[in-house]
Amino acid sequence: MAAKKTAQRKSTTPSYTVPGMTTKEGGEIAAILQDRLNALTDLHLTLKHVHWNVVGPQFIAVHEMLDPQVDAVRAMSDVLAERIATLGASPVGTPGSLVAQRSWDDYSLGRAGAIEHLGALDVVYTGVIEDHREAIEKTGDPDPVTEDILIAQSGQLELFHWFIRAHLEDPGGHLATASASTERSAAAKTERVSTR
Repeated sequence: MAAKKTAQRKSTTPSYTVPGMTTKEGGEIAAILQDRLNALTDLHLTLKHVHWNVVGPQFIAVHEMLDPQVDAVRAMSDVLAERIATLGASPVGTPGSLVAQRSWDDYSLGRAGAIEHLGALDVVYTGVIEDHREAIEKTGDPDPVTEDILIAQSGQLELFHWFIRAHLEDPGGHLATASASTERSAAAKTERVSTR
């Protein structure tokens, strides 16, 4: 018998939260963190997808560069889930919930060259980092602990983003994916990088 589909309930005000915050504030922070948890879960799965589907002359370098990023981003997800629970809310990590709650589409490249994937990942990382920075702005008051967690994660994400962008930059510091707004357009812009 197939399991009956049920909708995950949206984040509500928890019955308790951390000292110094109201339960309403705890629920609001938990909802922000749930969005970030969804984004990081999606990111580590996307990075693993790229790890499996990257091809071409730069295959081994990119393949091996991505695994530590997968592990680090997965660990970031765990930190956020535990913070949500600490705030008195329930973190949701099911695939169906992630898909239902996210505001972005699935990663759009399958088997592709290393530089194409890195171009697409430039767009992915940009979105995740921008949203993390927005969450930092929203959480600092009333919750500097959550703000600190997001700041530390942003620093690590920005480092990984630099690793990606270093492959897309020319000696003059020009980024091949500049002004690209989609994964596909960024991948297409990498053509001149591949032929250097």
